[in-house]
Amino acid sequence: MKLKYLIVFIVLASFGSIIYGFNLEDAAGSLRHRYIGFGTIGLFLVAMPLFLIKESRGKKMKDYMLTKENIEKMQKKDRDQPKNQ
Repeated sequence: MKLKYLIVFIVLASFGSIIYGFNLEDAAGSLRHRYIGFGTIGLFLVAMPLFLIKESRGKKMKDYMLTKENIEKMQKKDRDQPKNQ
């Protein structure tokens, strides 16, 4: 199974859990909080890290860091662009 489909499944299950928790009757108070809590945990502690791992695979973190070298590249690129005013 591809990681993409696993992430989509976790996100949908988490949203479903949250929605189900909000739709439960007030008599099941602690059960409501559990469904909402597990849905939130699924989104932010499971799906989000898996998504970030999938998307950052094969990319160099140095390209995204604000180093002196990258600042100079950005300034040079900004100077070379024509002004449209």
